[in-house]
Amino acid sequence: MSNKFLYSLARPMLFSMDAEDAHHFTLPTLKRAAKLGLTRALVCQPKDDPRTVMGLTFKNPVGLAAGLDKDGAFIDALADLGFGSIEVGTVTPRAQPGNPKPRMFRLPAAQGIINRMGFNNGGVDAFVANVQSSRFYQNKEGILGLNIGKNADTPIERASDDYLHCLQKVYPYASYVTVNISSPNTKNLRQLQGGSELDGLLSQLKEAQQRLADQHKRYVPLALKIAPDMDGDQVKNIADALLRHRIDGVIATNTTLSRAAVEGLQHGAEAGGLSGAPVFELSNNVIRLLKAELGDALPIIGVGGIMKGADAKVKMDAGAQLVQLYSGLIYAGPALVRDCADAIRNG
Repeated sequence: MSNKFLYSLARPMLFSMDAEDAHHFTLPTLKRAAKLGLTRALVCQPKDDPRTVMGLTFKNPVGLAAGLDKDGAFIDALADLGFGSIEVGTVTPRAQPGNPKPRMFRLPAAQGIINRMGFNNGGVDAFVANVQSSRFYQNKEGILGLNIGKNADTPIERASDDYLHCLQKVYPYASYVTVNISSPNTKNLRQLQGGSELDGLLSQLKEAQQRLADQHKRYVPLALKIAPDMDGDQVKNIADALLRHRIDGVIATNTTLSRAAVEGLQHGAEAGGLSGAPVFELSNNVIRLLKAELGDALPIIGVGGIMKGADAKVKMDAGAQLVQLYSGLIYAGPALVRDCADAIRNG
C-alpha cells in the first residue's frame, strides 16, 4: 500500500479540521508511527542523488523547509520521509506564543496556505535540547539546518542581538544555520533586508561565525532566507551584500504578501504570508534574478509552491541547486518527496 494512497485516505479527515489543529495532530501521529518503524516501512525512499552545496553533501536535493517543525521536536519522524536535509525552526532566543489564533488558513482552490503564526516556539534552549536528543543528530544521519529569528518584542534596531544569541546557541549542533529575515509575521522584520540594516546584520553574523568556527574547530555555513516580494533592484542589492559578506548560501523564498492569486477566495484576505502554489512563480522569479547576479559564486536553495515533481525541476532549471518543501506536503502528502527527487534526478 503506497504512502500516496494512504495520504489520499487521510487527507479528507485532516482537511475537515482547523489547519493548525491538523498540524498538531499530524506531527505527533507521525512521531508515534516512526517509533513503531512504520514510516520507513511505508515510505518509498528516494534513490541517492548526492549534491555538494555549501561544502556539505546532501544525499538528495529535496529538503524540508523550516516552519513545519518549529521546535525541532519531530526531526527523526520527518527524516524517515526521505528528505535529503531537514531544516527546523524558526527559533527565537526566548519562548513566545506567536500571534493570536486562528492564524493558519487553507485555500484549497488555489492550493495555498496563509499563516500568521509569528515565530511561535519554545525558545532556543528547549530547541537545542530537542536537537541533541534526536537520533538524526546523535548518529549524524544527514544534513540538519537550524533556522534562527528574533523575538517579536525585540526592537528592530536590536535585532542583531537576537540573531547572534541564537547563532551561538545552535552553532555546535547545526550542519548549516539559516538566518530568517523574511517572515512577514514579525513586525518590521523584512526591514532587515534593506541596505544598511542588512550590511550591519551580515557583518556581525560573519564575524561571529568565524569566532565560533575557531572555538568549535568546525565551519558551519550561514544561509540567508529572503522574501519573494522584491523587484530586480532589491534582489541585486541583496545579492551584492551576500557576496560582499561571504555568506554561504541563500534560500529563496519565504511566503508572499501578495493576494493577486487568491482574490475573492474564502480566507484569501486573511493577514499573513501566503505559501503553496500561488508563490511558485514569484519565488522562481527571485531565483532567476539571484542566479543572474550570483552566477556560481553562491548556491541558491529554491522553495515556494512546489506541489509536484515537475515544479521541483523548474526550480532547479531557474538556478537552484537544492529545493525545499512545506506547503506541498499538506496538499500532496509525503510521496511528494520521492516525486521531486525522481523529477530532478531524471531531468
